[in-house]
Amino acid sequence: MNGENPPGGTFEMFFTSSRHGARLARRLVVRRLEEWGIPRDGDASQHLALIAGELAANAVSHGHVPGRYFHLRLSVQPPPGRDGCRAPVSARIEVSDARDELRPVLRDRDDEAECGRGLLLVDALASKWGVAERSVGKTVWCEYALAPAGCRSQQVTGDTGVGDAR
Repeated sequence: MNGENPPGGTFEMFFTSSRHGARLARRLVVRRLEEWGIPRDGDASQHLALIAGELAANAVSHGHVPGRYFHLRLSVQPPPGRDGCRAPVSARIEVSDARDELRPVLRDRDDEAECGRGLLLVDALASKWGVAERSVGKTVWCEYALAPAGCRSQQVTGDTGVGDAR
């Protein structure tokens, strides 16, 4: 695990590509959101933790390359003010892994399937989501409306503004 935390409403960290790394990523998302004034027991924190956990688990299950980490980036817009006066209105989670050939696909729900529902949860909770190419691997990202925006989730293709993770 290797992390850096730019100032403002952004948190970034590399995690081992393991179940433990995915679990730790989810816990740290909740902790950082709480530090930014988003209550741990509120819907937003719980939904973002679920999204982060699903994207991290997918990176471990489908994006694992031996010896490589996955990268998680969490940001809120606008960034929380030091005095707590500005409430964030949206959050963005990006999870990058080292494999680009296995891209996530939203599938129809199969009630008999034992797996494959993680992206359905992301799609149901996020206001929009997508996949961006990187020089090595891919980034799966989503945005979550913290303030009511009346929008439904949508998969976005094309320019997403995702930077290339280290």
